[in-house]
Amino acid sequence: MATVPSDIEIAQHAKLRPIVDVAADLGLKADELDLYGKYKAKIDLDVSQRPARGRLVLVTGVNPTAAGEGKSTTLVGLTQAMRRLGKNAVLCMREPSMGPVFGVKGGAAGGGYAQVVPMEDINLHFTGDFHAIASAHNLLSAMFDNHLTQGNALNADPRRITWPRTIDMNDRALRDAVIGLGGVANGVVREEKWVIIPASEVMAILALASSREDLEARLANIVVGSTAGAKRVPIRASDLKAVGAMSLLLKDAIRPNLVQTLEGGPAIVHAGPFGNIAHGCNSVIATKTGLALADIVLTEAGFGSDLGAEKFFDIKCRSAGLNPEVAVLVATVRALKLNGGANKKNLAAEDLGALEKGLPNLALHIENVAQFGVPVIVAINRFITDSDAELAMVADFARKHKVRVALNEVWEKGGEGGEELARAVLDALDNDTSAFKPLYDVKQPIKAKIDTIVRKVYGGDGADYTPKADRAIEYLESIGLGETPVCMAKTQYSVTDDATKMGRPTGFRINVNEVYPLAGAGFVVAQAGDIMTMPGLPKEPSAEKMSISKDGTILGLF
Repeated sequence: MATVPSDIEIAQHAKLRPIVDVAADLGLKADELDLYGKYKAKIDLDVSQRPARGRLVLVTGVNPTAAGEGKSTTLVGLTQAMRRLGKNAVLCMREPSMGPVFGVKGGAAGGGYAQVVPMEDINLHFTGDFHAIASAHNLLSAMFDNHLTQGNALNADPRRITWPRTIDMNDRALRDAVIGLGGVANGVVREEKWVIIPASEVMAILALASSREDLEARLANIVVGSTAGAKRVPIRASDLKAVGAMSLLLKDAIRPNLVQTLEGGPAIVHAGPFGNIAHGCNSVIATKTGLALADIVLTEAGFGSDLGAEKFFDIKCRSAGLNPEVAVLVATVRALKLNGGANKKNLAAEDLGALEKGLPNLALHIENVAQFGVPVIVAINRFITDSDAELAMVADFARKHKVRVALNEVWEKGGEGGEELARAVLDALDNDTSAFKPLYDVKQPIKAKIDTIVRKVYGGDGADYTPKADRAIEYLESIGLGETPVCMAKTQYSVTDDATKMGRPTGFRINVNEVYPLAGAGFVVAQAGDIMTMPGLPKEPSAEKMSISKDGTILGLF
């Protein structure tokens, strides 16, 4: 395989098309765009309300390694391949968070010759959506603390405030804090915490809202805490009269962003909830915009099928009435070897024994997606170090499970390297029948829904609950939040809640330590194992390698 330049070198040497020309490929007129320079634009919100014409394809994956397995790269390259084959295709993906950009994971704009561009803009401030979300979120925080200071007419209990603050950076010092110190003028002393913006409920709401009206209704329904006393009446954003101002701050952020792939095709990038602590999907409005404009819409869900795909099906598709027709399951030799016990420092070496032991993880993910009634295609995302014998072993295993399989080389070859996969997707769309249905009935009790996910998606024996989680579930069901989907928050590296348990474990139970409402988003979160809503930076963060030259060229950004 040829040597491929770094992602930023490829992106900086790309010849971009004017975004108005990219928009024209989708039939968008100039007055349906607001331009953010030459290469970025916001699409008119009304476009998302048009009837759907397109067919929806999901890109998901097996359990990843810490370095990522290329779902975003596959999504971009597959879309490029579709357009090379003459199809009117568009991709819909999430916006990156700056926390991972400056931490360890890197960006989320694809890689190699399968990227969305302008890559630097997308990975940094983009069109300001994350800033708008943070402002709206923290405005509600400020208004709540001001309410406490100004007499607390709602009788809020400062010990039962559930609404955190947010920032788009990995900052472990903000996980637990005390605010209001310094005297009466500085407010009420209480415990506080920050979450990263992809874990903010405002982000989840923006990603699931179907219109401005729906956005406002969801914002109004946010639960920020409860009253003092035995009854514990929920206090919502509407009680604090914050909804109008929050909506103003989100006026432009609710509109999806149009950019392009390295090969000049349209790409809609909008919203960015994490897949391990939130629902891990781009916005409903972006997806519906794509379905209104293109014949084939390709989208992704965060991390493995046990997290992103399950939430895509059970939360996003259920909420928006979407009908996914095919799922592409990205698998890599190195992830499967790691799941088979290979040394993570030596994944480049051929190891057929470890690969064979790791293949049950692939089988689990195939079964996971298939149980939702959606046809599965395994995309083997090829890395330079993969041997032919390893690639053949994965392909043979997938075929034995009676699913289509295709080699994916988009990182090195762009759209050309994804044509085999694109043809497999088109064949499935033409010949397979999707019978999509969510996994559980939302009217089931919260614990029953969690049990269904643990048993049917993770392959576990059920869930155990801390006393705190038990009390929370009882309270949530008592205030009418029992009949919502459940968003599981757990490690992405294992189907269990223990990142060290690789492959396809059996006989395990999930330990639910906290359950809390995202009433505006329309679901409750069940937090399991050692999972945090505010990541920290590694010993050597990626930010240390970044700089900007005298001519303004960004250096070290992947």
